Amino acid sequence: MTITDVYKPLFHSITLPNGIELANRFVLSPMITNSSTIEGYVTKEDLDYNARRASSAPLQITGAAYIEEYGQLFEYGYSIHDDRCIPGLKKLAQTMKKDGARAIVQLTHAGRFSKIALRDFGVVYGPSRMDLKSPFEHTVLPMTKRKIQHVITHYADATRRAIQAGFDGVEISSAQRLLIQTFFSTFSNERDDEYGVRSLENRSAFGLEILEAVQKVIDEEAPDDFILGFRGTPEETRGNEVGYSVDDFLYFMDRALEIADIQYLATASWGKNIYKQKIRQGKYENQYMNQVVYNHVAGRIPVMATGGINSPEKALEALQFSDMVGLSTPFVTEPDFVLKIQEGREHEIDLGFTPTELADLAIPERAFKDIVELMDIGGSLSEEARQELRQLYK
Repeated sequence: MTITDVYKPLFHSITLPNGIELANRFVLSPMITNSSTIEGYVTKEDLDYNARRASSAPLQITGAAYIEEYGQLFEYGYSIHDDRCIPGLKKLAQTMKKDGARAIVQLTHAGRFSKIALRDFGVVYGPSRMDLKSPFEHTVLPMTKRKIQHVITHYADATRRAIQAGFDGVEISSAQRLLIQTFFSTFSNERDDEYGVRSLENRSAFGLEILEAVQKVIDEEAPDDFILGFRGTPEETRGNEVGYSVDDFLYFMDRALEIADIQYLATASWGKNIYKQKIRQGKYENQYMNQVVYNHVAGRIPVMATGGINSPEKALEALQFSDMVGLSTPFVTEPDFVLKIQEGREHEIDLGFTPTELADLAIPERAFKDIVELMDIGGSLSEEARQELRQLYK
């Protein structure tokens, strides 16, 4: 059986700026299964899950790997914050690459959203002081300049560990209110120093210094075709208010491309069908977010669309204003999503699952402890499938 003609554009190869050729336009986007150890070490469940999906897409990105304990996003997520993590990460990279895919590890710092740090240490950090009531009353501590430099060093050290573990690249995430984004946002950044709100340049400084430090390690220690990816939210909104505009974001990307050899930009945000999200304010109001970003980048680097892409039709639609399409939740219950389209069997794609399929799907028993509620927001899996995942944890 062969690819249905309408879907052939999804199977055109693409070459990244560093010369790496990918066989098609699909990407396995970050997804945490909460199956690592409490210390963040890779387990057999992690390896089994990724082995089952090793042929799902030619570019694969791990779930959030935390660069320091104060930045841990998920309770049983990957750690890359010290050298003890390297042996397990090496096995993970080898597993992801066993069928020819390129393996990327996503480097993250959750900032004030690190519930684990708040629980374990009673402290979370951010660009500025915030007094919050959830999950209980606490204060977000403003980062000193010394702490800022510590975090930048953590990103560099994590990149070094990724290289030593044999990953093909790292992805720096500034999306979905992670620490880098909070420095860029006027919602959460009230600093009055060189990292503060006085200018767009100041708000950009933290993220740009991280990219510069990561690039330095890559230049010194990585193979020539090592991949540096960047994930960002092009416009930050809260109701009718805007924390930063798409113009701000495009300024940041222009600066980032001057100091770092970025190989792709992935767009991400909150809600359903993010790949069709429209700009809220400014001269691009009501235009598609991905279209604005895609037109601005203008072939300098590939753009990856993500969020709500859970059918062949949506993948094709997303490709209109992107070079690659990232899927996460569909690969949980349908690892053969791409293969079925490639073989002209797209009608056999089934995003639901039953407990009897767990062995074949290699879904960990503790799967998605913290992430089903995020799946509820995105709605890429059916309510029945999400309920089955809830039952697994219970």
